[in-house]
Amino acid sequence: MIADPLYLIVAGLALIASRTAGFMLQKRFAEYSQSPIGLTGKQVAEKMLHENGIEDVEVISVAGQLTDHYNPAKKTVNLSDPVCHQANVAAAAVAAHECGHAVQHAKAYAPLTFRSAIVPVVSISSKFMQWVILAGVVMAASGSTTVLWIGVAMFAATTLFSIITLPVEFDASRRALKWLDQSNVVSGAQHEQAASALKWAASTYVVAALASIGQLLVFLRYLRR
Repeated sequence: MIADPLYLIVAGLALIASRTAGFMLQKRFAEYSQSPIGLTGKQVAEKMLHENGIEDVEVISVAGQLTDHYNPAKKTVNLSDPVCHQANVAAAAVAAHECGHAVQHAKAYAPLTFRSAIVPVVSISSKFMQWVILAGVVMAASGSTTVLWIGVAMFAATTLFSIITLPVEFDASRRALKWLDQSNVVSGAQHEQAASALKWAASTYVVAALASIGQLLVFLRYLRR
């Protein structure tokens, strides 16, 4: 199956798109990090949480770059060191986006709730599906496709996760930009910069979802054959 021309095309396009989106995200983040504002990323996050009536979420710093995320289990907004401690448009956009997830959690936003519910299944699937699919391909050569179907079903679970992630990420960015505008943390050209940064961040999720859908279709095509 790996030698299937369609599989190679899908994998190649996914790699190119992923590298392009990642490059543009890094470029925009570096560019907008040179646009100063009056608050650090941590201060932006704390302000947004407070103004949304969220007092039980802690803002903490984590190592790395673009490692920012919201942890609904621990109720923490985790900001990478550059985002947490620097006062610029890029940091503000990322911090507000992660707080957008905290607002989603507080309001029981349905797509986020569903995504959180399937995390255990996706975690197990991600860990074992490549081995199950590999074993399934070997067994399919002798006429048995049961194991391959199981592997493809596990891959479908990860694909579903990548799809449901899209509205979660888009909505968090929408909430972030709306709040940034209303709070006057950024305005004018800086607001456009924040929107651009979040657009390129969202593009990485879009690419991941499309790549996963493409690979799933290739797997299903192989099974039909």
